[in-house]
Amino acid sequence: MRFNGVVLSAILLVSLSLSSYSLKAATLKVGMVTDVGGVNDQSFNQSAWEGLQKTKKDLGIKISYQESKQDADYPANLETLYDAKNDLIWGIGFKMADAILLAAKQNPKQKYAIIDYSYGNKTPPNVLGVMFKAEEGAFLSGYLASKMSKTGSVGFIGGMSVPIIHSFQYGFKAGALYANKKIKFNEQYAESFTDAAKGKAIANQMIGKGSDVIFHAAGAVGDGVIEAVKEKNKMAVGVDRDQNYLAPNNVITSSMKRIDNAIYNVVNDLGKGTFKGGTTIEYGLKDGAVDVAPTTSKMVPSVLMEDISKLKKSIVEGKLKIPATSSAFATFVKSLK
Repeated sequence: MRFNGVVLSAILLVSLSLSSYSLKAATLKVGMVTDVGGVNDQSFNQSAWEGLQKTKKDLGIKISYQESKQDADYPANLETLYDAKNDLIWGIGFKMADAILLAAKQNPKQKYAIIDYSYGNKTPPNVLGVMFKAEEGAFLSGYLASKMSKTGSVGFIGGMSVPIIHSFQYGFKAGALYANKKIKFNEQYAESFTDAAKGKAIANQMIGKGSDVIFHAAGAVGDGVIEAVKEKNKMAVGVDRDQNYLAPNNVITSSMKRIDNAIYNVVNDLGKGTFKGGTTIEYGLKDGAVDVAPTTSKMVPSVLMEDISKLKKSIVEGKLKIPATSSAFATFVKSLK
């Protein structure tokens, strides 16, 4: 009987703990400010909002967002969410770094988190940075793009020339070269994350130069890239989310960055009282945070999916180091010779 009593007590403690967490989570309010891509960009911001929607469904979190039309909107949108007494305020994207830092200093008791930015050892105690090893997922996508190319030429279109986009670029190029040392590249930055028309124009230029697989890491600019590829019956690699649904016959894979899962995890920690302010969390392939899209298996030969499995293992085990910068890429290229 004593054993049963101990077991019953343990069960009650667990139940009370879960109930306490549920009650606490149900009273939490979390808001996010989008970057200029907007909440329906079919990429970066949308993935973030989907993560918050999951916290509402699973944890009962009260959620909201403020949509930014231009960079100048960031401070006011952050202030709106602060005035609404949110327990945690998210800034979606590196472009919000300055606005988040200023808000955090002005409101030291307010918790903030930012996607794709690290303040390093200068991170305020009320701010959490979330980073991704985007180069790892991009490497896998580059490998597939190179193997699937019939012309021996692939393209990369970036939104802006900044470190987070460089990690996609160099990871993609490394993967493509790993698959085929003679692969050729067309590369260009759109200097925008919203101009779909410009994305389409750049993609058409690359197609004209012989690239038959084009990877974009450019937010809504990518909508135009995928449209061009679809019209010309070429191939595309999506970004952040599984974008195959935008062109089911043309998007062969996507370099996924599970922003939704990262946001869910951080909000879950907030509910547990374990918010990691003053630090930066980095998610990679080993965490299931970056990968190729689930639809990839229906778009490429099974032998290539077997290759991807082997490459993943090598990356996770540290046997294959993926470059995220120009200098690291140069070192990687030398290692292939």
